[in-house]
Amino acid sequence: MALDELTTEIPRVLPRGPHTLGREVVEASQRTRLLEAMAMVVAAKGYGATSVAEVIALAGVSRKTFYVHFRDKLDCFLAAYELGVEVLFDALRSAGEDETDVVAITRARIRAYLRTLASEPAFARTFLIEVNAAGPQARERRREVHRRFAELARELVAQLPGVPQAPAELHLAAVGATDELVSAWVLEGRTAELPELEDVLLHVQLSLLSPPFPR
Repeated sequence: MALDELTTEIPRVLPRGPHTLGREVVEASQRTRLLEAMAMVVAAKGYGATSVAEVIALAGVSRKTFYVHFRDKLDCFLAAYELGVEVLFDALRSAGEDETDVVAITRARIRAYLRTLASEPAFARTFLIEVNAAGPQARERRREVHRRFAELARELVAQLPGVPQAPAELHLAAVGATDELVSAWVLEGRTAELPELEDVLLHVQLSLLSPPFPR
């Protein structure tokens, strides 16, 4: 699912003048525009060079409105990051639902991950690259997300009968290897080509998680 698909039920541009939209709808629209603007400005300029003024200008809201929703730039950035993370996890959880083979499910999840990032280049750069520049709190969030990815993979293997269980550290290593490869392509400006990494990442996942495992 692309980020903009999350907001199709919320007016993206509020009507000028009197309207009948409720306060919750208005505030949800403002927040969504701020999150998307944050991702876009950070992707274009980098986290350090991004200012609140640029974000609110792109979002089309006032500075006062920004501070109704967020404490500061970092708070908005982390919220945008978390929104994108949930989009990715939704895509992964629904991928391969009709499959029963671990290889087929793993391939479907890799495909969904790569296609989601390729469809959202601003978020891909924010999610993979700029989060490292946003300070220790953001980097800790990134580590938490990697652990969630690893746990999602572990849960998949755990529910398949007859499939050996890999140590948790191997699942985390597979996530790290995937992140490194995908990040390199994003840095090289090849975000649109990310789906071409599907076979490579499948090989990485299967190689790391194949038995026998050392005791």
